[in-house]
Amino acid sequence: MGVASAAPSIELIQSPGSAPARAQSTDPGSDRTPDGQGARLRLRGAWTLHHANTISQVLQAAPAQAAAIDARAVERLDSAGVLQLLRFARRNGLDFDAFEFRTDHHALVAAIEDVADERPRRKREYGFAAALGRLGFAVADNGKEIVALVSFLGENIAKALRTIREPRRFRLTATVYHMEQVGLDAVPLIALLAYLVGAVIAFLGASILADFGATIYVVELVSIAFLREFGVLLTAIVLAGRTASAFTAQIGAMVSREEVDAIRTLGLDPIDLLVHPRVIALVVMLPLLTFIAMVAGLLGGMSVGAFSLDIPPQAYLARLQSTMHLRHFLVGMSKAPVFALIIGLIGCLEGLQVQGTAQSVGERTTSSVVQTISLVIVLDAIAAIWFMHMGW
Repeated sequence: MGVASAAPSIELIQSPGSAPARAQSTDPGSDRTPDGQGARLRLRGAWTLHHANTISQVLQAAPAQAAAIDARAVERLDSAGVLQLLRFARRNGLDFDAFEFRTDHHALVAAIEDVADERPRRKREYGFAAALGRLGFAVADNGKEIVALVSFLGENIAKALRTIREPRRFRLTATVYHMEQVGLDAVPLIALLAYLVGAVIAFLGASILADFGATIYVVELVSIAFLREFGVLLTAIVLAGRTASAFTAQIGAMVSREEVDAIRTLGLDPIDLLVHPRVIALVVMLPLLTFIAMVAGLLGGMSVGAFSLDIPPQAYLARLQSTMHLRHFLVGMSKAPVFALIIGLIGCLEGLQVQGTAQSVGERTTSSVVQTISLVIVLDAIAAIWFMHMGW
């Protein structure tokens, strides 16, 4: 027959050097420290679910000025007892690190402390003050994301220079593999979308220019629009949704399965192994995809001109050759490496920031797509204004 555990109780120790005076569990705060410092409480008995009601009564009667808790004399402890002590600490503003537990109780206390905050969220508050608070938190979070992106860019540049000095770090096989996934597999989608968008622009332009008898200017409209803006922007947006999300999901899944930690344990650098091949593949393939999008858009405009605007392909090409300037093509192509760098860095950074859960993978994947598309459009608008003022 087992021996029943003692009920939980508290002793109030008035000073470190004095002998502990046992206080009644119903009123442990009747004795106070003479020098005005906080009291030190010593726990005894079994702090388990079986004694939950007694634990609540003991803690409610504990002195509010308690500064430290000594739980090394506790015979038995389970999650219910630890949660009660956590609530007592929060209610009285105590640092839970000041609690002293037995060595064999440390693992349980650490586990309960880690998950104690995972409780249902409060209902969303409405009103001006709540909206202003959410706006402030959003701005602060976006600021942190910008700082993290700049820091990640610096880390990649430093390690790229290291790779130049140590070529053995370069992963050629992985780079070629990602070039195939990023570039070759995306060619049909990019070509189809650019062709259709070019046809739509030609239709819209013709419907307006026909009123002025200037349908032939559809050639300039489609060529300038695609060479300067739509070719690179459409390609970057498609890759931001297709490739950045894939990078985040792939690296995030590796983080959640602790594969990235295993890479570091083996003495390898995740930047060299996971990030550089993806970023290099994007920087190489996005300009090529942009060129394909430009050609497809021009073909879309030429198809509309041939079938709907009575502009034969020969006349379309002759007009294109006489009016198109090389600077339009160079302006569009100059944006492609910048957009590729942004898409690759954000996709990989969000993947490395995954916390290890499926929900975190989904949140980071969504965040990478939103960030890349938004930043690409913003930078494209800034570049368009800058090139316009420069007369290019």
